[in-house]
Amino acid sequence: MFDFLRRFMYGRYGNDTLNQFLLLTGLFLAAVWSFVRLDILAVLILVLLFLCYFRMFSRNHARRQAENQKFLGLWLPLKSKVHGVWLRFSDRKTHRYFKCKCCKTYLRVPRGKGKINIKCPKCGNEFVKKT
Repeated sequence: MFDFLRRFMYGRYGNDTLNQFLLLTGLFLAAVWSFVRLDILAVLILVLLFLCYFRMFSRNHARRQAENQKFLGLWLPLKSKVHGVWLRFSDRKTHRYFKCKCCKTYLRVPRGKGKINIKCPKCGNEFVKKT
């Protein structure tokens, strides 16, 4: 059985980040569809799953890798922003975050220190804020 599957998948593209995103989005939409029951949602789910399996069984590695790189170029900045927001949220009881007006960098300062002079390590801008 495993030998058949191994021979079948030989030379195929397989799984990557875009495939995982398509599959998880399809499963999430399927869960939503179980409550909403919209026909357009069912069609979208089928299209996403078809794309996922088409990419997985494809033999055109160069094209699939280019698609994945384009997706990662869009996905990774969004993922890092969400991750930064999550870290700031989870650290909210012990630290304050201020955004530098010049370079837009987030600066982490401990809470409860009163008014302090904050200097941005990236651009050198200084400002006074209450923590």
